[in-house]
Amino acid sequence: MTQPKMLRSAAVTTAALGFTFTALSWASAAPAPAFLSASQLPPAPTPWTAGPVTPGLPDDFCTGATAPRAASKHKLFHTELDTGARQTNTVAASEAKAKQLVTNLRKQIANCFDRMRAQNPALVGTSVYHGALSVEEGAYVYGIDTEDPVGGTNDAALYAVGRDGRTVTVVAWGQLGDVSAAAVTAFRTTTVTAVTKLH
Repeated sequence: MTQPKMLRSAAVTTAALGFTFTALSWASAAPAPAFLSASQLPPAPTPWTAGPVTPGLPDDFCTGATAPRAASKHKLFHTELDTGARQTNTVAASEAKAKQLVTNLRKQIANCFDRMRAQNPALVGTSVYHGALSVEEGAYVYGIDTEDPVGGTNDAALYAVGRDGRTVTVVAWGQLGDVSAAAVTAFRTTTVTAVTKLH
């Protein structure tokens, strides 16, 4: 299956983003944060399939290496059509570091479209902040719609960053085509579920 552009770093550039942050480790005494199941993702024309929980960070242009790889795990999801999603959980060494990580991730997602345009000036689209969600220590939802006139492709992506204590989660969803209001509503519900079930 071809992954939507927003869900793979090679979509707009072959250059790797090189952000450096202090590595944080998983807390051995605390249970590992839980991940979403396939049934908890936004509805899709074909069923979602979930991959295994994998150590480290996924390949993502918008978030890059903002979260420390050693303190992170991720889970990929896909459908039979051009829709994909993923969740990344990171456990920080303290709540203060977790709060800073949320700030850093939000900044990276908020300016992601500008960085995409820098790599591909022909790209057109919009970046939208869809607001905050009242769940645990909060969650924040963003949307990015892009169109490449040269390649003739349309892509839509939704991102959410949430926190419960020292655990930060990023949920990303993308598909070919445009994003509807119904998709945003469903993604907000998925985000609340993701943050609620972390611990």
